[in-house]
Amino acid sequence: MVDSSHGDWLDRLFRLTGRTALITGASSGIGEHAARLFAGTGAKVVLAARTRTRVEALASEIVDAGGEALAVEMDVTDRDSVEFGVETAVRRFGGLDILLNNAGIARTDRYLDMSEEDWLAVLETNLSGVWRVGQLVARQMVSQESGGSIINVASILGLATQRRQANYAAAKAGVIQLTRTMALELGRRGVRVNAIAPGYVVTGINREFFDSERGREYVQGLFPGRPGELGELDGVLLLLAGAAGSYIQGVTIPVDGGALLGSL
Repeated sequence: MVDSSHGDWLDRLFRLTGRTALITGASSGIGEHAARLFAGTGAKVVLAARTRTRVEALASEIVDAGGEALAVEMDVTDRDSVEFGVETAVRRFGGLDILLNNAGIARTDRYLDMSEEDWLAVLETNLSGVWRVGQLVARQMVSQESGGSIINVASILGLATQRRQANYAAAKAGVIQLTRTMALELGRRGVRVNAIAPGYVVTGINREFFDSERGREYVQGLFPGRPGELGELDGVLLLLAGAAGSYIQGVTIPVDGGALLGSL
């Protein structure tokens, strides 16, 4: 006989019913996948992207499936835009319980050839944007007195590095240290702050590369011998977002198939 109480226990740990999640960079990749994941486990989701039309279709899809979703225009490099997005979300859903701080860009080049523009653009989006959105959402969470969970998206390139990634690796390393500082200052105010460090994960943007001969040769040199799939992030995202991770604070969890064990 199956003990139904065991299923109820798992449900309480990993379901997000009654919580509201703000997801930046929700128009593609990890952000888009997380939006469906969180909505599918009961959360109301606020889908943020620089162009609202890019997330409106996803919001409609979630609503049509019986969920609650709101599309907002948000440029993480613009404080006024972030403030407007957060205020819009709070007016609609009454508060914020989860933040997936995911928006990011990449501009690769050799260190000696990298332009000032490309250096600053990546730092402004990938590091300052995480700081900016995190600060405004954390203030909202503290004011609610019900706390919340912030998940910053770092990268294994914040823990190791490779050529042509000076700006990206520096920004993601900064996200890891920012996460630790945020956790230290916010932990006793009811806000948990952690980070995930994905390895090479297949998305709509990079799928063509990983399907190419060059891409297949590249991933063969990594420890797992293959890229990850977006669904392989589900466990850690739900762990950090929900009750299952209630005693996890200030950590960065690599989700890389073991790539950090070998050479990137």
